[in-house]
Amino acid sequence: MKPLLFAALLAVAPGLASADPVDGIWQTQPDDGAYAHVEMGPCSGGKVCGWIRRTFNDTGEYQGENIGKVLVINMENQGDGSYRGSVWRPSNDKTYIGKMELRGDTLDLAGCVAGGLLCSKQTWSRVE
Repeated sequence: MKPLLFAALLAVAPGLASADPVDGIWQTQPDDGAYAHVEMGPCSGGKVCGWIRRTFNDTGEYQGENIGKVLVINMENQGDGSYRGSVWRPSNDKTYIGKMELRGDTLDLAGCVAGGLLCSKQTWSRVE
C-alpha cells in the first residue's frame, strides 16, 4: 500500500511545483462602481489567465454577466515578477496590451495602448 501512495504523491508533485506565484484569487480595484474576484491560473502554453469568479458593487455581491469570462489573457511570466500578455476591460469590451507586476500579496495590472506607452493601472490584492 505504501508504494502506491508514494507513486500517487510523485504524480501530483510536478503540478504543485509548477504553480505560478500569481495563481489564486485576486480582488480588483473598483471600475465603474464594481469590482470582482478573479481566479488566476494556468492556461494555454504554460501562460497565466484570470477568470472572473465573483462580482460586487456598493450593495454587495451580485450575479454579473461577466462571471466566467477571461479578464487576464495569456500572461507570460518574464521570470522577475513581471508578466506580459493581454487584458480585457468589461466596461468597454476592449482588449489591451497587458502588463502585470507581482509584489507579495499585491498585483499591479495595466492595460495599455500605443504599443504599451499609455497605460491605465490597477493594484489588485490577494484574497487567497
